[in-house]
Amino acid sequence: MKMRKKLALGMVFMLVLSAFLLAGCSSTPQDTSAPQEDGEEVRETVEVDIFQFKVEIGRELEQAARAYEADNPGVKINIETVGGGDDYGAALRAKFQSGAEPAIFNVGGPQDVEDWMSKLEDLSDQPWVDLALDGILSGATVDGKVYALPFNIEGYGFIYNKGIFEAAGIDAASIVDYASLEEAVKTLDSKIKAGELKDEYPLLEAVFEYAARETWVTGLHTSNAFLGQEFDSSIDAFNANTVEFNYADAFKKLIDLQADYSSNTNSKRNLNAVDYTAQVEEGIAIERVAITQQGNWVYGGVKGVDPAVADNLDILPMPVIGGQEDVIPVGVPMHWTVNKDVSEEVKEVAKDFLNWLYTSDTGKDYIVNQFYFIPPLSGYENFKPEDSLGAAVQRYAEAGKTTPWVFMGYPTGWGMDVLGINIQRYLDGSMTWEELISDSQAQWERMR
Repeated sequence: MKMRKKLALGMVFMLVLSAFLLAGCSSTPQDTSAPQEDGEEVRETVEVDIFQFKVEIGRELEQAARAYEADNPGVKINIETVGGGDDYGAALRAKFQSGAEPAIFNVGGPQDVEDWMSKLEDLSDQPWVDLALDGILSGATVDGKVYALPFNIEGYGFIYNKGIFEAAGIDAASIVDYASLEEAVKTLDSKIKAGELKDEYPLLEAVFEYAARETWVTGLHTSNAFLGQEFDSSIDAFNANTVEFNYADAFKKLIDLQADYSSNTNSKRNLNAVDYTAQVEEGIAIERVAITQQGNWVYGGVKGVDPAVADNLDILPMPVIGGQEDVIPVGVPMHWTVNKDVSEEVKEVAKDFLNWLYTSDTGKDYIVNQFYFIPPLSGYENFKPEDSLGAAVQRYAEAGKTTPWVFMGYPTGWGMDVLGINIQRYLDGSMTWEELISDSQAQWERMR
């Protein structure tokens, strides 16, 4: 039964990346002009505050906001970005507690929707809802009402440098399970240590860089590769009172592989200081390492360092021994929501901005060619992803080689603050793997 569900999910994402069928439209915010005594009209400025998590698109989102303002005089879009190494959830709670409530903010899946329900505007009547791809709104739909717009569709796995693999004589297409991945890693490691790749890649020092400081990388994304084969969906995870860790041994092997063949192999506790920047901009982007666990969202950051490297990246699967191996996790990373407690005038503009961003031709160009997003809506037949990592995710999805993102259904804070911290303790030697599993199980039950 579970296999049939997973095959069905793979088919959903095949549709997701190939069914761009409809064209969208946008509306214009209500005129807020105020008549003056001399008969002239002065337009009052409507300000919309956005509090968002995706640092990779921070600059480009600002540019999109300026483009929207140019077409909508009297509107001011203020954007604050908190993410990367910072805890967006904690920052969002602090923002609301301060009384400076944003008009637009982000939530994850079912758990976040439940946590923030008292602040969520019903968006069921928005034009983009009818353009949503099959199943894409499930994580933000409650009792038939849609409360959020999906950011995009993302996939992650082991990002690798094709040039380094070719120089080492490794056929990436043959890596379809853990055994072949491990063999390739050992081959690459031996060539790096022997200095065989030094002339062509002088900075190359290790196979992997693993950002254990970023507990979203470990506690959410690494774990999801395994729990995404234990639960059928984020809703399934959300409804689960317990977590079994059916693939605990395979989970350990994949963490150990990244740690053992990293630049900190002799002092794994140092991995707990490795952050996103060291992993991406100072890691794979400068060809200091050959592989790193990340997703298609890193393309823009790598391109900013070295466009040639960015265009030479691809994705290897995250194999789960005993489960599906030649697959990558694919899902919705986050959603846009509108605060139901801001003024009606601000809500109207906030809704219009999101609709413009995802359905106008100008907005679509930002979504695909500036944000490097895989769109969650149809109507993008002229805006298909062309970046190397977006194309890689599309390849996996069209082949049905995907598993779901279920971490949006984890108990609030469990993935980063419990499991992610426990992985750090495992790496620094203060917790055994068995203790990690038992404590994480107990905390799931308590928090649920």
